[in-house]
Amino acid sequence: MKLEKGKSQIRICELGEATTWEAPEELVLFVFLKGDKAMEQRPISTISFHQFLNEEKLMGSRCKKCGSLFSPPRPICIKCYGNEMEWVEMKGKGELVTFTSIFVGPPWMIEQGYDRMHPYCSGVVKLEEGVSIDARIEGVDASKPETIKIGTPLSVQFLHRGEGEKMRTFLAFKPL
Repeated sequence: MKLEKGKSQIRICELGEATTWEAPEELVLFVFLKGDKAMEQRPISTISFHQFLNEEKLMGSRCKKCGSLFSPPRPICIKCYGNEMEWVEMKGKGELVTFTSIFVGPPWMIEQGYDRMHPYCSGVVKLEEGVSIDARIEGVDASKPETIKIGTPLSVQFLHRGEGEKMRTFLAFKPL
């Protein structure tokens, strides 16, 4: 079948006969399966990464050419310079590699109640998949950094702030 310019062919098969139809390319969402769950194929970008965070999914990208894994995702592999990347969902478990207690934060953290008397902790977490990612570390006493231990096992936590269109989700980790 010959397709018109700007059209894509969509084929769906659900344990039976496949259905095929044409649709304008800008309306087509490509879907792939992970186990029995369908997930959208989104462009590898910071915007997509934050959309996944809003859905409480910690995602990374994997190079189809050399297999290198990145989180946050990268659209181009820094190992082989390949640009064929795919989304990978991370397990969300890892260990604390380094951290800092922040006593004087940016205005948006001050709005959340953090200040010299109520510091917060930010750190780097090495995920079980082998990649490292920076995030807020919750469930620790940031006012006593000597009590926070490198190597502490952590699990992902999604912090939802705001409401409606202003709602944002921030990545955090907490001790297991």
